[in-house]
Amino acid sequence: MPSHRIERTTEDIRRELTAIFREVKDPRVSGTFLSIVRVEVTNDLSYCTVQVSAMEGIDRAKEAVKGLKSAGGFIRRELGHRLRLRHVPELIFNATDSIEYSANISRILSSLDIPSDEEESDE
Repeated sequence: MPSHRIERTTEDIRRELTAIFREVKDPRVSGTFLSIVRVEVTNDLSYCTVQVSAMEGIDRAKEAVKGLKSAGGFIRRELGHRLRLRHVPELIFNATDSIEYSANISRILSSLDIPSDEEESDE
């Protein structure tokens, strides 16, 4: 299989998972602002690793992953219907704190007292 096909399938899976996550009724998932950070599909389309992050932090993301694992059958079935894949990959969900980490870096950068370019040219 050419690599561009895997990349296209990966992007399709990511797009559809975002829509499916909105339909999951599990309170651990629906009550959280989830973001899909990365989707990786094996070359034979047998496994799909999904990195999920939550705005509320890593603990909330881990709770959401538990909900996603319990709704894994529904998510996989919906993915198969929407993408019409011959073989729908087994989904592996992992929690990551990348949103919380980047928000913290943004807070640190905004708290620094760095003069802007306009202020420097006035001096």
